[in-house]
Amino acid sequence: MTVLINDKTQVVVQGITGREGQFHTRAMIEYGTKILAGTTPGKGGQEVEGIPVFDGLIEAKEQFPSINASIIFVPARFAADAINEALDAKLEIIVAITEHIPLHDEMKFVALARQQGSYIIGPNTPGIISPGKCKLGIMPAHVFKPGRIGLISRSGTLTYEVAASLSEAGFGQSTAIGLGGDPMTGMSFIDALKLFEEDKETDATVLIGEIGGRAEENAAEYIQEHTTKPVVAYIAGRTAPKGKRMGHAGAIVSGKSGTADSKIAALREAGVTVIERPIDVDEALQTLL
Repeated sequence: MTVLINDKTQVVVQGITGREGQFHTRAMIEYGTKILAGTTPGKGGQEVEGIPVFDGLIEAKEQFPSINASIIFVPARFAADAINEALDAKLEIIVAITEHIPLHDEMKFVALARQQGSYIIGPNTPGIISPGKCKLGIMPAHVFKPGRIGLISRSGTLTYEVAASLSEAGFGQSTAIGLGGDPMTGMSFIDALKLFEEDKETDATVLIGEIGGRAEENAAEYIQEHTTKPVVAYIAGRTAPKGKRMGHAGAIVSGKSGTADSKIAALREAGVTVIERPIDVDEALQTLL
């Protein structure tokens, strides 16, 4: 068992005929991801990298009923429709790469996904990868190696940096999940922690958070009550000047909540090893394991 995806995951690419869709479809196929179909309205009958293109997901599912995952490369103004189409098709995993989706649309499809038990990864995410098995995203695959460390992150770039440090130190990853940088994301730290806790192929979890919101504080409360496996955490943004707008829409600090200090304090109180620099992750894991 691995978390959410494996070498049997069957994928559809929504927005496959666009520049980003074509580029990353090629990279995912080269990695070994099983992409069965793609969709773009009005482009049905075409092919991309030998993958048949359909006008919509209904047609794709009729042809390939085993499809259980989608990755979305659809412009922001159409992305909510694409996500809702994937939810209507009852897909288990929906990876929404797109950023700038309106918040009110995100609230609606996140609520619907939770009701029916689907996992939305993102929006505004680099995706998810189970090294050596399946890549469903835009991350540079060469920095990830198969192993037994779960990785959950709000930051795409830090995901790659920490994964590279882990791999160089001999710690491969069971699964790495980019939650997304928006204030509203389909999957939370708690969702991922629960999956890694249940996963027999994961021995420890690395959590990469950032300033803004209460996601990390909520995760700390969950860890204290429910997590038995070691957790190492890094919080980005400790030196961010007050009042400065950050790159992620989710990096918004309100009062005393959402600061780096409040997150670090909550995590340490929960027994989490909080590191000062991303490069320290391997030393922390060696101590814990």
